[in-house]
Amino acid sequence: MIIVMCADADEQDISQVVSAIRSKGLREHISRGDECTIIGALGDERVFDTAQMEALPKVQKAIRVVHDWRLVSREAQAHDTVLTVRGIRFGGGNKQQVHSGGDASSSASAVYLDPFFVSANPYAADSEAVFSLPDFKRHIEACHQAEKAVWVRIRDGRHIETALLAQADVLCLGGEMMDNRSLLQELGSLNTPVVVYKNKHHTVRDWLLAAEQVVMCGNRHVLLGEAGTLSLHGEPLRLDADAIAKAKKLSHLPIVADVSRLAHRYMDTDTLQALAWAAGADVVVV
Repeated sequence: MIIVMCADADEQDISQVVSAIRSKGLREHISRGDECTIIGALGDERVFDTAQMEALPKVQKAIRVVHDWRLVSREAQAHDTVLTVRGIRFGGGNKQQVHSGGDASSSASAVYLDPFFVSANPYAADSEAVFSLPDFKRHIEACHQAEKAVWVRIRDGRHIETALLAQADVLCLGGEMMDNRSLLQELGSLNTPVVVYKNKHHTVRDWLLAAEQVVMCGNRHVLLGEAGTLSLHGEPLRLDADAIAKAKKLSHLPIVADVSRLAHRYMDTDTLQALAWAAGADVVVV
């Protein structure tokens, strides 16, 4: 259940709602916005009647959520989330481009780095950095001097600290790690923007539930990332425009479409980018 408080609700009004939620054995999640405060009741909401909650002081409305995800849903927040990173606004109709080559001189507003290598060879080391930490830092500093936000892909929980030490602005969780609940919770404990990518076999439900895990742990700076799904038309992967459009309807989070690695014999990058914009993407990685 989502409880929307009136704009003039004070801490005492919020405390009354929290007490009512806890009295039913549920947990609360408080989201304070510029216009109002939204309180999520986490647990089996069948113990609540919406009229019961709306009778409390300064409660504007109570909404029963039918989805398994709640905090990232449109019911929880009707308007699009906008994340500002180094003065660059992502989401809310601000179409941004991210350059996957990591080139600080590109015209894109941000650059995407993939500095960690994970070997499929069972006799090789589990993972190693492509750059040394000092080189990695210098690369990011050069991007920052060019007024670019830096997105860094992490392939393991051990990469988080390295990326943050190097001053990465956004952490990108690859789709192969999306089912790692402990890693999602670790990212949820940060105050750093996170892109949760889905893998080629994930459904929109899987995608939104993973994002919900991060938000539930306290990190509200989340974007949804799409980098391709299985194709029935001879291409290895195709842009999942349907998933982007569906997620845009169901969630207020910004959506990222990564077309940089999508091989397509009939569509060039410009066409794929246009398709991503048309589906509702807020950010395109090229």
